[in-house]
Amino acid sequence: MSKEFQHVVFGSGPVGRSIAEALSARGETVRVVNRSGHLTEAPAGVEVTAGDLYDPAAVRALTQGAKVVYQAAQPRYFEWPQKFPPLQHAIIAGLSGGSAKLVLVENLYLYGAVNGVPMTEELPHAAHTRKGKTRAEMSAAAFAAHREGRLRVTAGRASDFFGPWALGSTMGERAFYPLLAGKPAQLTGRADLPHTHTYVGDFGRSLVLLGERDEADGQAWHVPNDRPRITQAEFIELAAQIAGVQPRFSAMGKLMMALGGLFIPEARESVEMMYEFDQPFVVDSGKFERTFGMSATPLEEALQATLDWFRAHPQAAH
Repeated sequence: MSKEFQHVVFGSGPVGRSIAEALSARGETVRVVNRSGHLTEAPAGVEVTAGDLYDPAAVRALTQGAKVVYQAAQPRYFEWPQKFPPLQHAIIAGLSGGSAKLVLVENLYLYGAVNGVPMTEELPHAAHTRKGKTRAEMSAAAFAAHREGRLRVTAGRASDFFGPWALGSTMGERAFYPLLAGKPAQLTGRADLPHTHTYVGDFGRSLVLLGERDEADGQAWHVPNDRPRITQAEFIELAAQIAGVQPRFSAMGKLMMALGGLFIPEARESVEMMYEFDQPFVVDSGKFERTFGMSATPLEEALQATLDWFRAHPQAAH
């Protein structure tokens, strides 16, 4: 553990990986910390280390000399209320009093149902779900630590994401593998309503930018999204056009999700979030784009990269 890294990424899921890839492309020194110490197809030059992020002392040791720490780690979806707050509390405790800046990976659960109103960072945190309340409490605690001067904190918030490695997303393996096989893509909720999707590559690049810009500190930011008002049906039609297949899809409603939840814990936990797919779910990222001058990757380009990745990683391999 003697070598020091300027950037430490907690978590190696799709977002953690995209952060590491963005940093690696810039020639930064990067350490990724996960439970296993292994990462398939790790970005070039990135060290992958096992670590217990529930231990503040381990957090402190793993981030020795770091300039920025990116918090993309999370427990299993059905363990959020019990295990997520202690995880982030330990990370904040381990970083407090040091020089590293903490960049939080967040989503939009903390706003609750907004009845189709485009989401901005100024919306009240009115979560009505277990996971939304957990997110709101964690975010509030982190920014309280910033205001108290214990450490510098910023947060990037994204909608449901898609892209390489984003298998478990609502627009992930259940959509792209069937689509490429000429079968109906499996969607969640209503396909005829606007639903913003974030390209995971843009999420990673945005979080790196937040880590390096002082004006990001103490605030949450909605990362850029291209064509935020596109419906799920239009999204799949565009993906099918790029892939050269027929645009076919089926949509799973709340009842089917609840039935699936009888056997699959993740599906059971998704039921309370179905409001996101039963009304327009649109993200306004204007604050980020105006402040930092970064735009989202054009949707056609992002979908091409996503389709290329799914073709190169057949379903049987996962």
